[in-house]
Amino acid sequence: MSEPKVLFQIVEHVAIVTLNRPDRVNALDEDMHVELRHVFDRIELDRAVRAVLLTGAGRAFCAGQDLAERQLSEAELDLGAALERSYNPLIKRIRALERPVVCAVNGVAAGAGANLALACDIVLAGRSASFIQAFCRLGLIPDAGGTFLLPRLVGRARALGLMLLGEPLSAEQAAEWGLIWQVVEDDALAETAWALCLQLAAGPTRALGLIKRAVNAGTVTLEEQLALERDLQREAGRSEDFAEGLAAFLGKRPPSFKGR
Repeated sequence: MSEPKVLFQIVEHVAIVTLNRPDRVNALDEDMHVELRHVFDRIELDRAVRAVLLTGAGRAFCAGQDLAERQLSEAELDLGAALERSYNPLIKRIRALERPVVCAVNGVAAGAGANLALACDIVLAGRSASFIQAFCRLGLIPDAGGTFLLPRLVGRARALGLMLLGEPLSAEQAAEWGLIWQVVEDDALAETAWALCLQLAAGPTRALGLIKRAVNAGTVTLEEQLALERDLQREAGRSEDFAEGLAAFLGKRPPSFKGR
């Protein structure tokens, strides 16, 4: 029996998802997408999961689409259909999941692999990591949410530079530009990401999910965002975690959140 292309385990309320094609620098193929769908099905249904860690096996995070799969005739080749079937649902699920998703980028994150990382909520990268919008080298446009995410993270000028030139961006520069949360030494990446996931998993899960929903809403006016904040704060205020947080504050003790 062949080894899974996506490794999955739950430890201390953290779902650990590892892209596992190190011999192909974790390039995404159809089998991998199928396994990722099954993994996120389990995560969405398991309310004991209170944070998610996404990373890659071996020397890279993800090199994007496995181009060996794309050796098709012109009549058979429909990249839009491939996006609609695999990449778009994956990005939507990560953004909509009302639990924090941490990405630990251990090496190159290229093409759709870079944008998969950027779809996560908190991105850490090892110092040797890099981010490459390699699409223009193939005569394609950035997908997997890249044209939406990049301008909002680094601004139009830098986003267009990255997308039109296809040059690698170092982890250090990515952190300086605000593309990612933090760059750490390579040998400290796994430990730092794990500690962060444990911190998030011990937090007020319901409120963290509502924060994600508010930030990802994409409302266009202040009035709309204020109305959304009103509705989500009403929901958060009815949670058990808020009652515990308030009691802990008044009692001058650390809160013990249960994720409800």
